[in-house]
Amino acid sequence: MSHLTAWPVFLPLITGFLLILFRGKGIYYQRIVSLSAVAGLVALAVALIAVSLPGQYQVYLLGNWTAPFGIVLVADRASALMVSITAVLALAALWYAIASDTDKKGPHFHILYQLQLFGLNGAFLTGDLFNLFVFFEVLLLASYGLLLHGGGRLRTRAGLHYVVINLIGSTLFLFAVGTLYGLLGTLNIADMAAKTAAAPGDSLGLIAAAGLLLLVVFGVKAAMFPLYLWLPGAYANTSAPVAALFAIMTKVGIYAIIRVHGTIFGPGAGELAYYYMPWVLGLGLVTLIFAALGVMAARNLREQVAYLVLASVATLLIGVGLNGSSALSATLYYLIHSTLIAGAMFLLADVILRGRGAFEDRFESAPRLPDAAVTGAVFMFGAVAITGMPPLSGFFGKVLILNAALHHEWVAWVFAVLLGAGLLTIIAMARTGSTIFYRTLPENPSPVAGRAGESLNRSAFMAVIGLFLVSPVLVICAQPVTAFTVSTANQLLDGTAYIEAVLSAPAVDRSIGE
Repeated sequence: MSHLTAWPVFLPLITGFLLILFRGKGIYYQRIVSLSAVAGLVALAVALIAVSLPGQYQVYLLGNWTAPFGIVLVADRASALMVSITAVLALAALWYAIASDTDKKGPHFHILYQLQLFGLNGAFLTGDLFNLFVFFEVLLLASYGLLLHGGGRLRTRAGLHYVVINLIGSTLFLFAVGTLYGLLGTLNIADMAAKTAAAPGDSLGLIAAAGLLLLVVFGVKAAMFPLYLWLPGAYANTSAPVAALFAIMTKVGIYAIIRVHGTIFGPGAGELAYYYMPWVLGLGLVTLIFAALGVMAARNLREQVAYLVLASVATLLIGVGLNGSSALSATLYYLIHSTLIAGAMFLLADVILRGRGAFEDRFESAPRLPDAAVTGAVFMFGAVAITGMPPLSGFFGKVLILNAALHHEWVAWVFAVLLGAGLLTIIAMARTGSTIFYRTLPENPSPVAGRAGESLNRSAFMAVIGLFLVSPVLVICAQPVTAFTVSTANQLLDGTAYIEAVLSAPAVDRSIGE
């Protein structure tokens, strides 16, 4: 039983407690501790990927209690991938927060940041449904504080909507968990899958209803239609580093659908095998339509990027709903791309906001940005990446999803919505770029009053560049990356192997000699 599986969960938690002790020593020491911990988390994530490559499950029994009686953490290719994406995104966002002094706007930023990572990594690695709820609550509590970091009327209003909707989701989660526990007598995901496969016919209706209620809960976390209205306001009005880290938050809901529903209601579930897939696909298509309309109607760049995040969530839901090895592999490839590029776009939006002074990131003419050539070139790169245009990774991800849809009965709907929404987002981003970088006012317009724009913070800008470099790397390394996503998809679809690995994991023998 390797402790490596547990360290991505416990490192942020330990760091959070250490940062409480460093509160009185000033922001400098908090920054060193927090940045070192996140850098260490990246190293742990790389090690976890390396351990997961052979395809074996790393099952960690907390308290040395065997499943299903004890709490288990399970690392495989999928969970290691999610932890790695979280670590890379967290490092870039934290670097930007420190370089731009965003972390100084509140006393508890670094503590909340580490607790957020604790909740995220726990949600990705847990093998127990109730502990998934616990980790959800931890990351949500931390996200409430991070969302309001720096204060302000708009953040408070968006935070209120965010809190209310997620509290409703948490309540529904408890109802679903209680129902499933009453029917199956267990909350270990692997054991639930085994019990569902052997469930009597008269209980299948209630199990299916509880599963759909759980899908609603995960839909709230993923911002699936009609439960997405909290996302644009929350993401657009919080600080840039927090919005960038929140790019992984919606992916927690996507991952939960893949892991929980894909295991419990997988191919071994008999009559309930993949019964939820038409809901995921249908709601994904509707979500994408509304996301594209939101991108077109956005009034500022941060709101537009928030709707682009929603569009990426919808695309991932479509990939999951297509239900197959090739579709799931394409979804994982697009998940890597969309999460990191969305994080970079939030940071870039803040760079532009600071450079435009009183005009902020509103879609109106303003004086020319400082270092407009550099910022404009990076914006063009980001727009190409996030809208899925060639030759960057977003294009390849969407092509892979479309290719997986060729033999699906909903192929016409998938092509129409994906391509139509892609066209709308391209038009919207082209209009945004021309408004910000070309329709500029004279250099020193006398009628314009307000604070002047800031010069480009090159140290903070490095975080933007670093995240954007992921896109060409995904293209250059497309063969090994897709080989990894294919093997990951196949492992996710092999529910029997997951069940056997978790339920047969032995406790550690602590006897000394014989």
